[in-house]
Amino acid sequence: MKNERYLLKVTITSVMIALTCVLTMAVRIPSPTKGYMNLGDCAVLFCGWLLGPVWGTAAGGMGSAFADLLSGYPVYIPGTLIIKAVMAFIVSLLPHFVPNSKKSRLHIGFVIGSLFAEIWMVAGYYLYEALAIGEGFIPALAGVWGNAVQGAVGIAGAYFLVAIFGRTGIIKSIR
Repeated sequence: MKNERYLLKVTITSVMIALTCVLTMAVRIPSPTKGYMNLGDCAVLFCGWLLGPVWGTAAGGMGSAFADLLSGYPVYIPGTLIIKAVMAFIVSLLPHFVPNSKKSRLHIGFVIGSLFAEIWMVAGYYLYEALAIGEGFIPALAGVWGNAVQGAVGIAGAYFLVAIFGRTGIIKSIR
């Protein structure tokens, strides 16, 4: 039984890595800081909620980093791996600090966790672009607005997924 649960986690994590990569690559809107806005945050937040802190962190970070690799943005791979992995980690943990009600954990906890994760994402990419890529602090501000919009869309899309899948029995068998 333990091996079956492990195999299920590995399989679903692999699928979520692929889904995150595909959603990140499906819609790419170039940003002024040589990056791009995308729908990948929907999958990253969903990975954290669905798979928890270990598997969700791995899926969110790796799927997004693979998208940068396959899309021709290799300079973003290290930053994306860390930023998106931490986003999934934040979403996996914060709902557990909301009072013990299934409905509040699903709705309030996920939204609060997602907001913190997206704030982290905007700040993380700002610092990464300013320091690691060498844009400088003032030019890197150009990417903040696009990342904030991407974050808002990510929260809305992930909330939709969580609301739909949260009502199914599938989630209980994965967790």
